[in-house]
Amino acid sequence: MAGLVDFQDEEQVKSFLENMEVECHYQCYREKDPDGCYRLVDYLEGIQQNFDEAAKVLKFNCEENKHSDSCYKLGAYYVTGKGGLAKNLKTASRCFLMACEKPGRKSVEACHNVGLLAHEGAVNGDGQPDLGKARDYYTKACDGSYAPSCFNLSAMFLQGAPGFPKDMGLACKYSMKACDLGHMWACANASRMYKLGDGIDKDEAKAEVLKNRARQLHKEQQKSVQPLTFG
Repeated sequence: MAGLVDFQDEEQVKSFLENMEVECHYQCYREKDPDGCYRLVDYLEGIQQNFDEAAKVLKFNCEENKHSDSCYKLGAYYVTGKGGLAKNLKTASRCFLMACEKPGRKSVEACHNVGLLAHEGAVNGDGQPDLGKARDYYTKACDGSYAPSCFNLSAMFLQGAPGFPKDMGLACKYSMKACDLGHMWACANASRMYKLGDGIDKDEAKAEVLKNRARQLHKEQQKSVQPLTFG
């Protein structure tokens, strides 16, 4: 599309958007460009608010092109039943797994979601948590510096479960990593462990540093919450 678009001109904007749709559609289905398909999804969601059609493109791009970010977003659609898709956590987990195993912008979050669904027992035939699978995929996401996965690992080792013994050393290790990544509750947990010497060497000075880190993160979170205004 040559030339600049005057976004104050309704006809020019309409023509620009129509050309954008045609271009993305062509890239996706004729040029077989997975990124073009994903741009088409962005257009369908953001401009047309056509989530049913977006779901069809995501399904195509995930299943046919193995596009990681499309698989991640398709998984999110299945979690909530968006875009005319029936809510299905098992299918969502499979989509997240595909996204986890192939590099993409959302690969790490996808690994976390696989772990989370296994941890909750939402995708297991007996409805019971699969702690081994949860641990494996949390670990993969934590290795990718995803703080919630590191925190969930620390909680698993802190609490223990049948067939999954407590390990305070690992609980502290993952709490510290999550804390370093900015997870407030991980800092608080690590502080308590060092203060009590619970399974690790007692270190009140380190406990105080971690407590202050948790407080600072809490303050930062409070500042980032924008108050509602009316009028």
